[in-house]
Amino acid sequence: MFLRLVADSFGRRPRHKLLTGAALALGMGVATAALSVALDVGDRLAKEFRSLGANLVVTPKADSLPLEIGGADYRPVNAGAYLPEAGLPKLKTIFWHNNIMGFAPALEARVKATTYPMDNRHDYRSIPAFTAVLGTWVNHEVKLPDGGTFVTGIEKTNPWWHVQGRWFVEGKNECIVGRNFARKNRISRPASAGLFTYTLDGKPGPTLDIVGILDSGGPEDDAIVAPLSLVQKLVGKPGQYRKLYVSALTKPEDAFARKDPKTMTPVEFDRWYCTPYISAIALQISEELPGTDVRVIRRVAEGEGQILTRVQTLLWLVTIAAMLAAALAVGASSAASVIERQVEIGLMKALGAGSGMVGFLLAAEQLLLAFVGGGIGYALGIALARLLGEKIFGAAPEPTLLVFLVVLGLAALVTLLGSAIPLRRASRIEPAPILRGE
Repeated sequence: MFLRLVADSFGRRPRHKLLTGAALALGMGVATAALSVALDVGDRLAKEFRSLGANLVVTPKADSLPLEIGGADYRPVNAGAYLPEAGLPKLKTIFWHNNIMGFAPALEARVKATTYPMDNRHDYRSIPAFTAVLGTWVNHEVKLPDGGTFVTGIEKTNPWWHVQGRWFVEGKNECIVGRNFARKNRISRPASAGLFTYTLDGKPGPTLDIVGILDSGGPEDDAIVAPLSLVQKLVGKPGQYRKLYVSALTKPEDAFARKDPKTMTPVEFDRWYCTPYISAIALQISEELPGTDVRVIRRVAEGEGQILTRVQTLLWLVTIAAMLAAALAVGASSAASVIERQVEIGLMKALGAGSGMVGFLLAAEQLLLAFVGGGIGYALGIALARLLGEKIFGAAPEPTLLVFLVVLGLAALVTLLGSAIPLRRASRIEPAPILRGE
């Protein structure tokens, strides 16, 4: 009987129902779009931010004191400690191993060099000053402890490096040179020249073919970049490196993330450790690579966190504003409906219905309307989310059951809050004055 009354009441006064349903559908549509994008934007923007490059740098703990000016490391390249290349596969065994997007070891040396044209090796030109040569990986295949492989290199940690020509192939005597180096030595195009290299004490080094010209916007524009294995032989440090760049997907740091882990309780530490904060990933890397100092590149990590936080805050504000607007519309429509139905409510009370029964009947009617409006709003919101995702982030968020359930819950909450005052007024209507026409 109760369900019949609700259904019968729901079918009457279609104009009010249509207006209320439209307000709910629009509000929940905006909320659905904002929630869908907000839940998806974190991971999507974090992946996009990897174009900013590595956000962690690993160096030997026993190394000399750092001396960095303007982001450039001025420590003597032949001083300090080294790290074993064999330990690098352990990076993919940390708790957040799937968040490690790439890593690249680096080893620097200084050499004497002589350039020669590829068509005439006897027409060589000596380079007057010592030149920095940087050894690193490019598309290097790392064998993981679980038997799998992981391809990584400087392209993943420094994706803004642009190479005219091609990258060198590991295992071959090839290199690329910076654009300033190429201009000073009249190398107009890749594969047009090569290098004779010599160590600082004058011993012959490898002869390298120049296969690319690098534009990095940094000190590498004046250097030679070659396979790590070649530079290791050049400095007599096989299987070792001096610095490691790591690119990791992280969650923006909040007040909890900035707490000192040493002051945390065991429960707090477990929560911090199991969250992909940049500091937590840094600790996990230092645990897997003993004797290392893992530092956060703050300019990259903090910039990512600020942008992510602001974008998500904006989307949550849009969601709250849409819910508030829907609640006001529902309240106005519900108040008008109660005024029009005073006679009906008075008759119900005269026939024995209590205030609680009347309020419950009207609330059930509003909840049914909330579910209908919320469902339509969810469909509209998914279409809007796909449009926003494709236009702004280049990919549409996928519909999820979680968002659908949240939107239905929000629609019910908004409807009940918006109808609270009119429903309270309906429950206080006295039947006698209403039936007398007063």
